[in-house]
Amino acid sequence: MGFVVGTISILISSSVCLYLLLVLINLFRKLWWTPIQIQRMLNSQGIGGPGYRFIHGNTKEIRTMRAESISKPMDSSHQVFQRLQPHIHSWLKIYGKNFLMWNGPKAQLVITDSELAKEILKNKEKAYIQMEIEGYLKKLLGNNNIVTSEGEKWSKLRKLANHALHAESLKLGIITVRNVFKIKLPILR
Repeated sequence: MGFVVGTISILISSSVCLYLLLVLINLFRKLWWTPIQIQRMLNSQGIGGPGYRFIHGNTKEIRTMRAESISKPMDSSHQVFQRLQPHIHSWLKIYGKNFLMWNGPKAQLVITDSELAKEILKNKEKAYIQMEIEGYLKKLLGNNNIVTSEGEKWSKLRKLANHALHAESLKLGIITVRNVFKIKLPILR
C-alpha cells in the first residue's frame, strides 16, 4: 500500500513539474524568443527600431517621452504630432521612415512611406490585419464606418468615399453651394 501511494505521489508531482516546465517554456517563447526572432528578421531586411525590452517592450520609453512632452508648454504652431506621438516623432528621425517598435511582446511596424503603405493596403492576400479598436476610441468612432469596418463592407464604404470625394464631385458641390448663396444672399440683405 505504501509503495502505491509513493508511486502515485511521485507521478502527480512529476506531472505538476512537467506542466510548470511547459508553462515556463511557453512564456519564454512568447515573451523572449519570438520577439527577438522578429527583431532579427526585420533587422536583416534593413528595418531597425528601438530594441525589445523583456515583457514591456518599449512602453516605458513611450510613457516617459509622452510625460515629458506633455509637461512642456505647447508651441503656437499647429504641429501637434510631436506632442501627441513624441516617440514616433523622435524614432522617425533616428530609424528612418519605417521602423519596428514594441507594445509589450507584440511588434508594431510603423510605416510612413506612402508608396509602401499603398502596396500593403492593396495586398489581396489579406496579410494586413486591422487593429482592434477598444475603449473610448471605439465609442468616438462608432461601429459602422470606414475606419472600423473590415472586408467587403470596408471595400464598399471606401468606394463610396472615393466617389464622393473625387475632384469632379467636389467641384460640382462647390458650384452648387455658390449658386445657392448667390440666390439666398440678396434675400438676407
